[in-house]
Amino acid sequence: MLLFGTSSWSEKSWVGPFYPGGTKPAEMITHYASRFPTVEIDSTYYAVPAPRVTQGWARKTPDGFIFSAKFTRTIVHGGESATPDPSKLLKRDVVGKDTDDFLAAMGELGPKCGPLVLQFPFFNRRCFASAAPFLERLDGFLGTLPPTFRYAVEVRNRDWLGAPLLDILKRHRAALVLVDIVNMPHPADLVDILDIVTTDFVYGRLIGDRHMIDAITSSFDKIVVDMQARLERWAALLKLLQLKSPKIYLYANNHYAGYAPTTIEMLRELTGKP
Repeated sequence: MLLFGTSSWSEKSWVGPFYPGGTKPAEMITHYASRFPTVEIDSTYYAVPAPRVTQGWARKTPDGFIFSAKFTRTIVHGGESATPDPSKLLKRDVVGKDTDDFLAAMGELGPKCGPLVLQFPFFNRRCFASAAPFLERLDGFLGTLPPTFRYAVEVRNRDWLGAPLLDILKRHRAALVLVDIVNMPHPADLVDILDIVTTDFVYGRLIGDRHMIDAITSSFDKIVVDMQARLERWAALLKLLQLKSPKIYLYANNHYAGYAPTTIEMLRELTGKP
């Protein structure tokens, strides 16, 4: 099963090219769910939503629709500053309440709750001298999470992609996020050297180069960068991964090529999925 969607649904510049003219923010998720079977919630990274908010999302979408969501940045970044704070991130005695509140809010989605993503930033050596102390922290934190949810982990230190990380993810039935982002290898480059399928689902994110896209446009209503070659590599990779995993979630961001709905539709067509 291939589930294609975008990272967020609330982009105001989509009114016109994607949403009907005059669509109000509160109506967007209903229109979105008529086009795609899943979405990744970006806003949860910045704040834990109130349970009534997630209840509303569930009410406005059809049966079978899936919301994935990112853990709040206080948990995976350690605070609001630009620099990650390793004295706080993933430490249960510090982030325990935020973690519990986030999971409670996501629980209101019921069967519409998909994988929950721990999106980590790039860590320099002042944060973690090597992968080992981070992996120890990650292993412990994943062990405290309830098995009623499913989890995916994204790292942005390319040297940390290896057996120690993958073994931890396999042990906790968590997915390695296959992320297509500047300064990280294309996921298609990993499949021949690593066992990147760590559980019974695959999770992919097409993020791109934010600074490049922001330098070109401030309105996300059309494709501004040709990513055809990278998408063709994704399509070939997905066909291979379908042999190894029963379910694949794939989300495109506006900063990948300028307009996420077209990006994900292009990938869908390349895979031949109707």
